[in-house]
Amino acid sequence: MSLPILLSIPHGGTQTPPELEGRLCITARDLFYDGDPFVDRIYNLGDMVSGVIVSETARAFVDLNRSLRDMPPQNPDGLIKSSTCHRRPIYATGMGPDAEMRKILIDRYYLPYHRSIQRSVADMDLQLCLDCHSMAQVAPAVSPDGNSKERPAFCISNRDGRTSSQGMMDALACCLADSFHIGIGEIGFNDPFHGGYIAETYGGNPFPWIQVEMNRSMYLAEEWFDQNTLSIQDRRLQDLNRMFGDAMACLGRIWAEG
Repeated sequence: MSLPILLSIPHGGTQTPPELEGRLCITARDLFYDGDPFVDRIYNLGDMVSGVIVSETARAFVDLNRSLRDMPPQNPDGLIKSSTCHRRPIYATGMGPDAEMRKILIDRYYLPYHRSIQRSVADMDLQLCLDCHSMAQVAPAVSPDGNSKERPAFCISNRDGRTSSQGMMDALACCLADSFHIGIGEIGFNDPFHGGYIAETYGGNPFPWIQVEMNRSMYLAEEWFDQNTLSIQDRRLQDLNRMFGDAMACLGRIWAEG
């Protein structure tokens, strides 16, 4: 029987919408580092959980963890971005999406993802929903902690108590620490992130939502990752996926014990 958990992986996509052909200047390297590399393989537990929703579209083009009102120029790192989180240009001069193109991207890529979440929440009997991400080892300038601060191994966030109970946060932290063989002090609670749009929107409606951020130093390190080719050892991704599965199984045991 699958665990009553829904996994949302909004920033794992790598595909470029064909509608943007001829408009782009972003490099493959900048595209790679703007997203959450390899999280689709790290967090996807398949039939072990009730549901997994994974984006195929790269975050640089459509950010599913933003509100419909979150747009440039007020926020260059908004839903339809003008630059990456590292302030690298995405579009050639004068070729950024206009209002019509923004609507096309939203209708074709943004809204279907959120409808999948809404259907899952309506149809499934869940005990927890997780929005699954990775974070740079050192904060980029646009981040809330953008001062070159070293980040913890994990950050788990519930909008400062608004999207899940503290008990659920504590249980998740204990299971992550045990399964990934780290100290509980290596997990940040709402620090450096407080939870994004998805957790805020769906948390408590009716199920608890927690945003999970894994430090990329756990896999984008020289031991496993080639900076030149942007390739990674499959074994490391398999190990992280197994450990994440162990953490979810740990939660299942806690729930079963009451």
